[in-house]
Amino acid sequence: MRIWIDLANSPHVPFFSALIPEFVARGHQVEITARDFAQTVELALKAGLTPHVVGGHGGGSISGKAGNLVGRAGALRKWARDRGFDLALSHNSYAQIAAAASLRIKSVTLMDYEHQPANHLAFRLASRVIVPRAFPSAELKKYGASTRKVKRYQGTKEDVYLAGFVPDPQFAETLSGLGVASNDVLIVIRPPAREALYHRFENELFDKLLENLSARDGVKIILLPRSDAQRAEYESRNLAGFIMPRAALDGANLIAAADLVVSAGGTMNREAAALGVPAVSIYAGKWAAIDQELVEEGRLRSIGSVEEIESLIVAKKPTAKPRDARAVRAEVVKLILE
Repeated sequence: MRIWIDLANSPHVPFFSALIPEFVARGHQVEITARDFAQTVELALKAGLTPHVVGGHGGGSISGKAGNLVGRAGALRKWARDRGFDLALSHNSYAQIAAAASLRIKSVTLMDYEHQPANHLAFRLASRVIVPRAFPSAELKKYGASTRKVKRYQGTKEDVYLAGFVPDPQFAETLSGLGVASNDVLIVIRPPAREALYHRFENELFDKLLENLSARDGVKIILLPRSDAQRAEYESRNLAGFIMPRAALDGANLIAAADLVVSAGGTMNREAAALGVPAVSIYAGKWAAIDQELVEEGRLRSIGSVEEIESLIVAKKPTAKPRDARAVRAEVVKLILE
């Protein structure tokens, strides 16, 4: 079988990097496309992948996103038309799903956030929709995913590539090059995805968190902007103790080295939870059911007030206790290929 994978955002790189060897081992051929957005292409190349770069980002406006989706779907359709694909696979790449539907290629999409408005498009056009067991059934129905096309897996998408992860001891050299010593308390922070379709609100609390942490002694903070515009914004603030690397870092090793992960999104917090690293969510939107499940497991904490920011304890982490989720990858592979 010829499988076409589209990488539409940076979190898709480690996820599909873990799945591709499974497909190849079963005799399938894989070709990859990628959107030039949020270091996706850079991370793919570092992971040893060779994607065909098709399209970029449409900006923050809804009209820009709609135009970008249509334009990229057309470009992907033209690229894929004569390549003989049997399956189009993505983690909710709307452009790929639309292109595959127009070419009558079977498509499988995975998704873990039930409050993404564009699920309306992806779930209706995809041949199969694969979600975590925690994904609410009512949301699947609302977005047009019929019962016959939905498959569920236990765990999170982050378990697919982080179960059994062993940190690279050489990564300490990378951190040292950034000015982070082994005895420093390291905080890794991911800002809000302000240009995402699901993020149509402000998060003033996040800015208060940055101010609070920058005033603390004995900590090093690696801030990972989502775009060049966001980088320029934070650089203009001259916050003390903040490091914003220019090159993409190995996400799993960075999180494993952190003493605390704080994100206004979802993926990085779930990666920390998978690796047993203390994680705090300061996301201001509607929470995913899978994140609430991690809160109940004691692997994720929510911050919703200035008082909670001020009382946040920042210290060297205890010994990490990763989730035992080694079976998730095989389950997801089976659901994709069956």
